[in-house]
Formats: sequence, C-alpha cells, structure tokens
Amino acid sequence: MAPAITLAADAPTLSAANTGFMLICSALVLIMTPGLAFFYGGMVRVKSTLNMLMMSFISMGIITILWVLYGFSMAFGTDSGSIVGWSSDFVGLSGIGKMELWDGYTIPIYVFAVFQLMFAIITPALISGALADRVKFTAWSLFIALWATIVYFPVAHWVWGTGGWAFELGVIDFAGGTAVHINAGAAALGVILVIGKRVGFKKDPMRPHSLPLVMLGAGLLWFGWFGFNAGSWLGNDDGVGALMFVNTQIATAAAMLAWLAYEKIRHGAFTTLGAASGAVAGLVAITPSGGAVSPLGAIAVGAIAGVLCAMAVGLKYKFGYDDSLDVVGVHLVGGVAGSLLIGFFATGGGQSDAAGLFYGGGLDQFWKQCAGVFGVLAYSLVASAVLAFLIDKTIGMRVPEDDEIAGIDQAEHAETAYDFSGAGGGAATRTVPPAPVAGAASKKVDA
Repeated sequence: MAPAITLAADAPTLSAANTGFMLICSALVLIMTPGLAFFYGGMVRVKSTLNMLMMSFISMGIITILWVLYGFSMAFGTDSGSIVGWSSDFVGLSGIGKMELWDGYTIPIYVFAVFQLMFAIITPALISGALADRVKFTAWSLFIALWATIVYFPVAHWVWGTGGWAFELGVIDFAGGTAVHINAGAAALGVILVIGKRVGFKKDPMRPHSLPLVMLGAGLLWFGWFGFNAGSWLGNDDGVGALMFVNTQIATAAAMLAWLAYEKIRHGAFTTLGAASGAVAGLVAITPSGGAVSPLGAIAVGAIAGVLCAMAVGLKYKFGYDDSLDVVGVHLVGGVAGSLLIGFFATGGGQSDAAGLFYGGGLDQFWKQCAGVFGVLAYSLVASAVLAFLIDKTIGMRVPEDDEIAGIDQAEHAETAYDFSGAGGGAATRTVPPAPVAGAASKKVDA
C-alpha cells in the first residue's frame, strides 16, 4: 500500500487509466467479502450456514457507514502522535472535491477512499470464521462496529498512513499482512479465548456441510485478491503492480501444492478443503510481501506458508482453543509468515530498495518486520479480548446453549439455508405383493 496524507496543490493530472483500474480493483476487493461468506458458509454445519453468511454480509453495511462518517479520517487523516489520523475534510467525505487527487497519485481521493473501504469491510468479516455457531448476531454487529473504530482504523493508520509509527519505521506491508490478516487473526484468538468453545468441541463431528460452496468461495477470493494486491500500488505506471499480480498467482499456487503435499504425507489424502485452504494461505502470505520479492521468492513464500498453515490448523486441538474455521491457523500464521519472510527474500528491486538477508541486506528489514508484526498482534489480541469481555458482560456474546444445539440460523434469523419439505417430489408409490404364480414380477402402482 502506498498512501499519502497531505493534499498537494500541484498534484499530478488525473489519469483516466489509473482511475478506471482502481475502480475495478475496488469492485474486485468487494466481491471477496461474499466470496469469504461462501468459503466460511460451506465449512460450517447446515444449521449455521445463514448465520455465517450474514456475519460477513453485515460488515458491508456497518463498516461502510462508519468509514464515511469517521473511519477514513481516522485511518488516513493528518497524523496525531503516530497513532491515529484525523482530518475534518474527510469526515463524512464532505470536504473532498470530485476531481481532488490523492497526494502524489493520479487518482481522485474518492477512489482511494472507496478502495480502502473494501479492505476495512473484509477485515472484521475474516474474524467471523473463528466464532461460528455460537455468537449472537446483535453482539457480533456491535463488536465489529467497536472493533473497527478502536482497532482497525488506528492500525490502518499505523501501517499505511503517513506519520503512522510502522509506516515511518519502514515496515513493509504491501496490501495488508499486518493491518488485515494478522490484525484479524489476533482478534479472532482474543475473542475465542473470552467466549469459549462450541458445544461438542472435540467430541461431535463438525464437518463442512458443502465443500462445493467452499471451493466456490475460495475461487472468488482468489479472483478478487488480484484487485486486493495489485491495486494496492494505486496505479500501473512503474511495473510494481504487475510484479505483485504475478507474485500473487505464483505464491497461491505454491501454497496450495505445499498444503496438499503435507496433507498427503500426514493424513494420506489430497482433500478439496486442503486445496482451498492452501490457496488462501498463499494469498495471505504474499499479501504483505509480493511487491518486495521476486517470482522465485514468491514460490518460497507460498510453499513455506502452505506447510506452516497446514501444521498450524491442528494446534487448536492441542491447546484447546476453538477456532472454528481456522482463522488463527491460516490468517494469523500466514500473515506472520509472509510479513517476516520479507526480511529474508526482499530483493531491493521491487517496491523499495530495502533488501532482505538473502540479498545482502542483513537483518535490518527483518527486525523492522518483527516490530510491525508483533506490535499489531499484541494490540489487536488484547483490545479484541477486552471488547469481547465487555460485550459478553453487558448484552452477552453467546446464544443460549439450546439455540446453539438446535441451530443458530433458526434462532437468530428465523430461516434455514435449505428447505427439504418438498425434497420427495412426485406421487408416493407402494409395492404390491407378487401374485401367487411362480416367476410373477412385483409391480408398483400409485398410492
């Protein structure tokens, strides 16, 4: 990501090509949230499908309004203490001219704002996968409103806003390894430590009800991620966005293959769920690093992340935290891996001249990456746990146990994902006993 803050009087001329490209990228990032809803929705049991879909969809409503009212100002306004931004012109997007350009770029501020909005939407939606089956919809809605305000908007400023401490330190996060994936993964861990396990965790089978939906969701995520990543350079003028596009594809493929190889060795099968999860792990890992590494580096980043994430998803059974759909195992671990590997594989010839250990840069960039990774992780983990605790002690975070067992869809939404009432179809039939003649065949007649 390459944001800027101060509006320049002599800004470059608006580029119709870059503006159109960024609008398309914004739409691609938005489609990732419904893609995520399908990805998560297919992985839960039938009785939780609609709730899982709605936990993503509601983010598109709540976060959009908050972003317009004050979120954009907090994330990308004038810096205050390297912690948060604020610009009155950005409040309500009311003081922005339609032709006013983002400082140093050839796209309007409106376009930059809407592109960043799509990131703000999907980040809290990512958290929802860890909380499947057991959270009140009103509590979830309140949580994401507070979480975006207290956690996401400030962290986005740290990482991408001029004056933010991570930005000024030189932490590389091209499109959201820290601000999106580590942020969401740490938040998921913080919340599940507060609200506890699902009824039947480690006892009842909790298999995905629709692997085709999972694959559809993964495909939409993969497709939309090109806008997520390549668009984060805010233009197409110097080839860095093209490098990121290519590396996104390469790392995703490498991670999927690495996950499947690990799965075959460890469990004896190549699963569709493993293929989908491996692809997402690769997308997560290349998000912070793809503008800094070479295509060969992207293979390494993807393969390492694929194996690490495949190993990490089993930790919840060892340590007893109920991360329903492996948000911690994929997004937190993948985000950490992709961010830290910049310190080893950055070539110095991509988005900046910062080089990693394997390209003669020593460990200087690695320590910067550590500061960004663990600073965001710690803040999000603690703040998210505190928010969940406060909500749980006031309006309550969890649905009643009976509702969880019977199905959160019916309890929270008064609907079910699938209507089986007409599944039989046609007229019922019965079998007539055979006639008392040797060899006579039975026959069916309408009941």
